[in-house]
Amino acid sequence: MRILITGICGFVGSTLARELLALGHDVCGFDNYIRPGSETNRKPLEALGARIITADLRDIARMEKLPVADFVIDAAANPSVLAGVDGKTSSRELVDHNLVGTINILEYCKTHQAGFILLSTSRVYAIAPLTSLPVAVVDNALTPDATLSLPPGLTIRGLDESFSTQAPISLYGATKLCSEILALEYGETFGFPVFINRCGVLAGAGQFGRADQGIFAYWINAWLRKRPLKYLGFGGHGHQVRDCLHPRDLIPLLSRQLTAPKMDSADRVANFSGGTNSAMSLRQLSDWCAQRFGPHSVQPDGAKRQFDIPWIVLDHAKATRLWHWQPATPTREILKEIANHAEANPTWLELSAPR
Repeated sequence: MRILITGICGFVGSTLARELLALGHDVCGFDNYIRPGSETNRKPLEALGARIITADLRDIARMEKLPVADFVIDAAANPSVLAGVDGKTSSRELVDHNLVGTINILEYCKTHQAGFILLSTSRVYAIAPLTSLPVAVVDNALTPDATLSLPPGLTIRGLDESFSTQAPISLYGATKLCSEILALEYGETFGFPVFINRCGVLAGAGQFGRADQGIFAYWINAWLRKRPLKYLGFGGHGHQVRDCLHPRDLIPLLSRQLTAPKMDSADRVANFSGGTNSAMSLRQLSDWCAQRFGPHSVQPDGAKRQFDIPWIVLDHAKATRLWHWQPATPTREILKEIANHAEANPTWLELSAPR
């Protein structure tokens, strides 16, 4: 099958490209290399047989000249929840990249009747009920207090797809939620398949770690180099929790979606994450790093930041029911993979640092 991957030289895009090439697919992709370090993935992917095009999905004329594909996997986005408000990118740039860019790709899909798979995010879910979530600290990690009333769509297994997406969800989350809605509408209106895969935190070796993006890779690389680290917010204890998923675990899912029969729109949106078995706090990640690399001091900073939430873990029960999908790579294996890569690439933080 002919597959076009947006953001093909990013961590997620390049990981999926390598796996899809190994399965015998014809893989083409484009990237604008806005993410520092992404250019290093171009030659290795080309050596494996991928066709790489330098292009920006905001460029309508360039999108119209892309080669024909049977399916598009959209892995291009500014993935930071702070994007548009952190002074590094403007709100206009964020919307142009994450939403207008999606529209341009959907127009491509309309023209070529190509299927569309959007890699979305857990940050489409409402912030207010998450920040007010009743939690308890267990083993240096926050967890929902099941003895109290929890918001609809949330259990100790995580958030399911019925959890609120009411604003505020951050500008970043809003661009992704709007992209989801438009993708489903385009697919229904113009008759091409669309799938919305809401992913938890994606992590693995080769991720371009930064404090606001790729936290697992950033924390491990920074710990190894004895860089300054802080527990931000929530009392400065590092108890906030996220789940963790390796992008290669999406490959069995994508293979099924590429050949799936027509489905109801409601079944085209699902959570994909490591779930509660993968959930880890920053404090627990620090404990793992200390065992692997030795001690390092982390400074507490309880200052509240915009869009911070104490606990977010996705429940992938719907994905398991519809797609017979389960995460395959344990969190400890993901951390070990990142650590091995960090030890083999001593300048990785400099390579992926903002310029």
